[in-house]
Amino acid sequence: MAFQKYSIPLGILGSPFIGFGQFAELFGDSRFYQALRNTFAMSGMSLIAGFVCAIGLALLLNEVRSSLYKRTIQTIVYIPHFVSWVVISNIVIYLLSPDHGPLNELLAGLEVIGEPIYFMSKEKWFWVIHTLAGLWKELGWSTIIYLAVLAGVNPEMYEAADVDGAGRFAKMRRISLPSLLPTATLLLILAVGQMLSTGYESQMLLGNSFVMDYSQVLDLYALDYSLSIGDYSYGVAISMFKSVVSIVLVLGVNTIAKRVGQSHVL
Repeated sequence: MAFQKYSIPLGILGSPFIGFGQFAELFGDSRFYQALRNTFAMSGMSLIAGFVCAIGLALLLNEVRSSLYKRTIQTIVYIPHFVSWVVISNIVIYLLSPDHGPLNELLAGLEVIGEPIYFMSKEKWFWVIHTLAGLWKELGWSTIIYLAVLAGVNPEMYEAADVDGAGRFAKMRRISLPSLLPTATLLLILAVGQMLSTGYESQMLLGNSFVMDYSQVLDLYALDYSLSIGDYSYGVAISMFKSVVSIVLVLGVNTIAKRVGQSHVL
């Protein structure tokens, strides 16, 4: 389909073959590069924030000695993962609403602002808002694997560190964090391969006409052409481009992991 001018009545066998015509049109469209920029920017920000915060939360929870308190915190941070983006986006929009939204009310009460701020209409703020919303939704779930790894660390290592007089932060830096690095590297390689496959639900639900230039990602771009315009071949060409770039990214990160001596998948 990516190499055809696909038509539903004609089907794959009957649609005319046009070679790389779809890709030539794709690379000649300025909206494509805008969507590609947005996709990489939001994926990169979410990837960095997710990894750093998930590892940090896992290290902190691992130091909690009260099992009841630890389970309570885990449950609280896990819950948003099971909530749909429809609910999450509505909560975010309500919190940032200029019409008696809690954040605007708080800033006004502290006399930080004199009039409400339209957060959701600020183009350059959309990436940050989207990253924080995604972090809130997935942070707890992302820590599960890291907590499982820390649970498998030999306790004798911590006991030996106690004998040597190491404090909590020293043990986190010298024992816990190095134990997480091989697993974190594997997860990073897998996550990089999904950088262009960010989906479209969160961007579509949080975005609006004011921030379209910063909210449209490749999946939304392909959806517009495939459904709104009816050019299905164009959408398939975008998907093929995403697959090729994802393979290159995975191989690149895997090669770097080999050279620095960390775990790799290939």
